[in-house]
Amino acid sequence: MEREGARCSAGGRGKAGVVCEKHAVRSRLSARFVQPACSHPYCAFPLNKRELCVWSPAGQPLRLLGHQHSVSALSFGNKTEPLLVCSASRERVIVWNLAECARKEQEGITPQGIIIGTLLGIVLYVRFSPDDQQVAVCAENRIYVLSAKNEAILAELNGHLAPVTAAEFCTWRRNVLISVSEDRSFKVWDYSTGLLIYQSGVLTAFPLLSLLIDEENKQIITGCGDGQLRIFSLITDHNYRCVARIDLKKEQEKFCNKIWKSGKESGERQSNSKLCKTDSVRPEGPVETSLSVLLIEHCDYSECFCNEENIPYTLNTSYFWIGTSTGLLIINLTTFELEAFLCYKDYSGLSIQFAASCALTKKTVNGKVLCLITSMFEDVIAVLEVNLPALMRSQHSGIFIRASEKSLSVIARCSLLPESPLCKGLNKNKKESSRKTLGVKSTVKDQPLVFHYKIKSSGYTAAPRMTMFSPNTNLKKNYISKQKTSVECTRKEYPLESFPPINREREISVTCKPTPIFCIQYSGDGEQLACGLVDKTILIFNANLTKTCNVFSGHDGAVNSVGWSHDKKRLVSASEDRTVRVWSVCKNEPALILGNGMFRKAIRFVQFYFMDTFILLCCGAEFHLLSFHVDTTKDDLKQYKQRIFCKLIQKFPMASTMEITSLSAVNDFYSYIVLTAGSNRALEVFDLNEGRSKAVIPEVHTRSVHQICQNKVRCVCGGGSAHSYWLILPGEEAVAATRWDFQLVFCLVIVLHFTLTTAVMVVLAQAS
Repeated sequence: MEREGARCSAGGRGKAGVVCEKHAVRSRLSARFVQPACSHPYCAFPLNKRELCVWSPAGQPLRLLGHQHSVSALSFGNKTEPLLVCSASRERVIVWNLAECARKEQEGITPQGIIIGTLLGIVLYVRFSPDDQQVAVCAENRIYVLSAKNEAILAELNGHLAPVTAAEFCTWRRNVLISVSEDRSFKVWDYSTGLLIYQSGVLTAFPLLSLLIDEENKQIITGCGDGQLRIFSLITDHNYRCVARIDLKKEQEKFCNKIWKSGKESGERQSNSKLCKTDSVRPEGPVETSLSVLLIEHCDYSECFCNEENIPYTLNTSYFWIGTSTGLLIINLTTFELEAFLCYKDYSGLSIQFAASCALTKKTVNGKVLCLITSMFEDVIAVLEVNLPALMRSQHSGIFIRASEKSLSVIARCSLLPESPLCKGLNKNKKESSRKTLGVKSTVKDQPLVFHYKIKSSGYTAAPRMTMFSPNTNLKKNYISKQKTSVECTRKEYPLESFPPINREREISVTCKPTPIFCIQYSGDGEQLACGLVDKTILIFNANLTKTCNVFSGHDGAVNSVGWSHDKKRLVSASEDRTVRVWSVCKNEPALILGNGMFRKAIRFVQFYFMDTFILLCCGAEFHLLSFHVDTTKDDLKQYKQRIFCKLIQKFPMASTMEITSLSAVNDFYSYIVLTAGSNRALEVFDLNEGRSKAVIPEVHTRSVHQICQNKVRCVCGGGSAHSYWLILPGEEAVAATRWDFQLVFCLVIVLHFTLTTAVMVVLAQAS
């Protein structure tokens, strides 16, 4: 069977235009476990015992003869001029120059290749070096490094206990080769000396089948027979430690559920949502498809989507193709999440439903890549053309187009809804303030003048004025000072190319005896710093950390959280004593105390919200929205009347968690978005305008999230030095650090683990 011409899949559950079968051929020998090769626009695969086919959509296939036994491994060179291809069988390894072979075939001469190795054994994998000067040949449990120009064995590497399935040359470390094997380990070799640099332990119960070296991130990615990806660091000081592990089956199910929920919310069961409900994702009955990782290859994602509006794309992010027995997947190596997947079973026009091996072109041409797959159950080889933008649109349109129409935004895009809990709190505050304003006016009209608090004395008890009618000479000075302040408040962005501060300037001890610091928080203008201590006190420092401006005491437990108001006049604190206190910065007594059995558990986080209109706090598995009003002005006639109040507006439970560990909301402008992190390692997004949860991101970390922070834009004024300060709580592990610059427009929070410490270190770096 040999079928020429394109045959785009149509019907079935897949979308037309995503994948097109360009060529299909039935081989005369079993090509089930052959290593095929692709290099745009060529695909190489064996046809029978002696014949090797190099297929191109532009012309006639090039048929090469030279082997006496079945070809088991193929690989293209890394250079295009000349383009080389290496073919290997049990009796010989041959390197072909495709340009010369094509020219000789046109002249009627049988093309000949260069034999570089003979009688090496059953070859499972071959790979060219970056400069195409050497070829790594994996024959049984040995690795041979051969010269690509003549028959010479440069190195023979022994050490694996089972057949070697893949080997790659390290591009930035000379003479270094990395291999994986069915013995479930990987090894790092110096092939110039034949020495073993590093060998891993047994990583899994399944054989390692594929390998890729990520030059950009200095990592290696290994693929396993059970659908697991393991990423190891190749940085010198990291000792080849495991950076991440990705379960492809779980990521695929998570991606399908996200698409299905998106289609369900919009009331549309589109083909992409049906795609996620196929047997390949959620099989029914005893049959379960395997996700053996057959191939890991770079994905040219940036060339396709840098100008796309509805497709998510992030700069400096690596994307990879993962070839499995059931389809192709695209993995984002920054987030370790699945971006898209193509299941062969969902496209009725394809000749192959389950693949035994596959190969992909590294670069895209007009957004399309060539994929060569061999069948697991038949002796069929097919060349597929995958349209990467169409694949992404078919699966992400249901999510991202709807998200662009009703997307969540930190900045409020619409007015408050009548049933919004924020609207309830604002209306109550307006009623209270209007009542008090009316009461003051009626008091001024009805009461005698001598009883009014705001009328000054007649002057009998004051010292006589010595200078009469003196002009006010401070107007110009005040005007100049305001003008200078406005100049100093000009916004300057921190240069992206600048490095973070690394030099410690000084260390400041906050107490005389060892006392742990639980939390730190800068005020919005950067002029003051609040520190919450375990000794139940709160310390206020000035911007230069040269003196203590104030000390607040009154809590009966360690202070867990502190937060500044937008006007910098108040401070809110939460403690282990299950109380919340609102402090006036200029006074030592709390203006408002919330507690007395109001909360069942300790309060982990508290802050002002919605431009100081509300207080947000998290207690247990829910966070509370509180409306409050604090009036500290004195009125002799109304000193008996309570002028401070606080009311619970609503409680918002976080789904499937025992405790909310952190909360984040913007207070510098009106925003409806509140982010929560729970002990279940999930993040949840709440829209308080609608008063409900909008999104849940499960398993964002391997452990519970300690702190989250949103990008808060602000203009920070200060003395004219362009320096950046990082406040760090030192120790074996830091608690949290807030980066602050006198002329920055943002604050960056670094979230780290908790430790006991008694000092604050200040790191100073010159801003370019």
